[in-house]
Amino acid sequence: MIFPLEELIKYQDNMYEITSAASRRSYQLSKLGGDEVENNGGKVVSLAARQIFTGKVKFMFPVHTESTAIAAY
Repeated sequence: MIFPLEELIKYQDNMYEITSAASRRSYQLSKLGGDEVENNGGKVVSLAARQIFTGKVKFMFPVHTESTAIAAY
């Protein structure tokens, strides 16, 4: 599977979020393994990016507010 460069070029939202989501998903895939990882030659980063861009995996980051933030000492 080739890294989805065409989807990355078209992506108009926060680049940090998509990078962070792909990184987290890559970590999950490397720990879980499985047929899909094997079929992709063990290349978890391109697999994670493909899953995110095709909508197979959704990502969401929690919104931190002052009431939920941990106080610094």
